[in-house]
Amino acid sequence: MKNYQITEWCSHFIRQQVKEGDFCIDATVGNGNDTVLLCELAGSKGKVAGFDIQEKAVEETRTRLKEWGLDSGAKLFCCGHERMEECLRSDPDCAKMTERAEDGYGKVSCIVFNFGYLPGGDHKIATKAESSVEAIRQGLTLLEKNGMMSLCIYSGGDSGFEERNRILAYLKGLDSRKYLVIMSSYYNRPNNPPIPAMIIRL
Repeated sequence: MKNYQITEWCSHFIRQQVKEGDFCIDATVGNGNDTVLLCELAGSKGKVAGFDIQEKAVEETRTRLKEWGLDSGAKLFCCGHERMEECLRSDPDCAKMTERAEDGYGKVSCIVFNFGYLPGGDHKIATKAESSVEAIRQGLTLLEKNGMMSLCIYSGGDSGFEERNRILAYLKGLDSRKYLVIMSSYYNRPNNPPIPAMIIRL
């Protein structure tokens, strides 16, 4: 087993989940790493929607996608991820992501979250408990059967613990007949290490 950092740990499972032609969402594009990965995995037949409240993050991600020749497969939205479903539904390129299959499931294969602040950005601008929980709630309804949500949950320092605690409480309360929640931890690391989590829609 490699010595995974949290983003590498989550990427390991994302690579196993996403296949060519899939619909995917990067709910916090940040520096664009996950958006690029999702676009590579979904390929030319797939579609990736990305969200970030910071214009700087959206523009840097757009630039990276162009550098990798992946910009045609992505649609970026400069808004809070709690508006995810509204934005997707109103966009001609992404509206299919909000459709429901005959069995009532959504059509999105993978949704990725990194909670906290933009690496290298203003630490005063960070995801918030209420909007993050709402974004998770919306995202879960968009997942297809056996679809996966990946969450990197950061806490402490500038961001405090409110968001982490609210997210963990929400995940704990999810119906076990509908969702499988798998929590991991960097158990022997000091200083409030980040928490990787996976949710599978059953």
